[in-house]
Amino acid sequence: MSVCFIYFTSFLFFSLLSFFESLSFLSSDYSVILEIEMVSVNSSSIVMSIILDWMSLLFASFVLFISSMVIFYSYEYMEGDLMINRFIMLVVMFVASMLLLIFSPNLISILLGWDGLGLVSYCLVIYYQNVKSFNAGMLTALTNRLGDVAFLMSIAWMLNFGSWNYVFFLDFMFSSIEMDIIMFLMLFAGMTKSAQIPFSSWLPAAMAAPTPVSSLVHSSTLVTAGVYLLIRFNFCMGESVKIILLFVASLTMFMAGLGASYEFDLKKIIALSTLSQLGLMMSILAMGGYVLAFYHLLTHALFKALLFMCAGAMIHGLGNCQDIRYMGGMINQMPLTCVFFIICNMSLCGLPFLSGFYSKDLILEFISMENLGVYIYLLYFVSTGLTVAYTFRLIYMVLSGDYNYYSFHMISDLGLVMLKGMAGIIFFVVFMGSALSWIMLSTPYFICLSFFMKMMTLIVVMFGGFLGYELAQLALSYKPKSLKLNMSSMFFGSMWNMPYVSTFGVNYYPLQQGSLIYEAIDQGWSEYLGSQNFYSSLSQLSKFLQIFHSNNLKIFLSLTVMWIVFLVFMT
Repeated sequence: MSVCFIYFTSFLFFSLLSFFESLSFLSSDYSVILEIEMVSVNSSSIVMSIILDWMSLLFASFVLFISSMVIFYSYEYMEGDLMINRFIMLVVMFVASMLLLIFSPNLISILLGWDGLGLVSYCLVIYYQNVKSFNAGMLTALTNRLGDVAFLMSIAWMLNFGSWNYVFFLDFMFSSIEMDIIMFLMLFAGMTKSAQIPFSSWLPAAMAAPTPVSSLVHSSTLVTAGVYLLIRFNFCMGESVKIILLFVASLTMFMAGLGASYEFDLKKIIALSTLSQLGLMMSILAMGGYVLAFYHLLTHALFKALLFMCAGAMIHGLGNCQDIRYMGGMINQMPLTCVFFIICNMSLCGLPFLSGFYSKDLILEFISMENLGVYIYLLYFVSTGLTVAYTFRLIYMVLSGDYNYYSFHMISDLGLVMLKGMAGIIFFVVFMGSALSWIMLSTPYFICLSFFMKMMTLIVVMFGGFLGYELAQLALSYKPKSLKLNMSSMFFGSMWNMPYVSTFGVNYYPLQQGSLIYEAIDQGWSEYLGSQNFYSSLSQLSKFLQIFHSNNLKIFLSLTVMWIVFLVFMT
């Protein structure tokens, strides 16, 4: 308990400190950039920069608060693990990498945090050492490396400006070609880290990690790093970058909602809901609402962390079963956990006066005010309906009804440590949305809509809830209705075949080509004319020479005669 308790208390203390500092900085519109000179040789210096403003401090306070609760929760969740201290240290390294990324205005130090997140996430995804975890870890690491390449290229391009501190160039480099190139590279990096199309397949695969890690990754650290980076760079975004980001993010949001409606793995459903919300943040950012994107990022972090904690508690109680078809009637056995679970899901749907409502409803009304065409409007509202659909399907299949399979494993709510860890966040899930709206939005958004447009969100939510209930209904053969349309269910449930494209699609053809080259060249003519030919020539020569070394008197006499003849002819 000692290591868990030390990090829990220290993270909680620094979270409160950071939160009150952010309020102070926000009220006085104040920001600080600290530059610490690490090395100076012949007037060339390597400088470590730190930016302190309301945004970085507020986000850091959320990251530290959620990670403190996750560490506290992990003490009981991982109690059977002999290496729990190693696990806690990995989580701490993960949080440290994220904080380095948050507080850096310098591309070099951001890259350290960025790469730190990638490397430590690989260690955490493969924590349960089995084939599935290793495959998921490799997919996660390699996809994130693509973004790192774009990041390195942007660092090289920033040499044109004479400094890697991007904060200095946000104002006057707005419309330059160089900044457009850097923004395209940053967009690519942000899309890989935040799992936008076509890099989405690693996000559900990363669910192979322990649930406390999933809670941390999907709320405030790894997947939000790309969104946070683009929020920081939002002043440099040209129109072309914004259009690409809007198109990709809106498609991601829609695709994730469809995928979650056909998924049966509890953790993967919540992971796909994260992907849907990331698409929402990215698309509102592409429309210029960077404060709204940051606002939704913070409220989403709270309820998503608690949602994963509740899912972890259920999985723990069910003997590590994650399939929602085996669950049912859990409200009778784990009432407090299920209450937390329902509140978080309602917050995700945007139920009025929970934290998710304040950011999500504001974003949807902001969209309705914009003149963006029917494509974006429909995609947003259909995706919102799908969010409610898969949420109601999840609640119906997990909490209501009778016990399906694992009934004897469910005894009661779990130990006090996990419940206390979850109870630490529930207050903020309910109240933090309104508190943040008072803190962050200094001037309220003016929304002027017709009655029908204003009620559109509510209509879509109600229709989505009905759709989710229908999706969860069991047919007479005890198969969900979605499985009657097998091919379409496979297509939508597998994220539009993206996992196959990013695994088999990437490695099948190179491996096939490699085997052909191996047969034709390595074991073909090059082998015959190269090493094997050399070997056979040497072996034949050595066999011939061995005849002379076999101590035969005839050979010695004939050699002597030949040597005398040779000498005679030479003289």
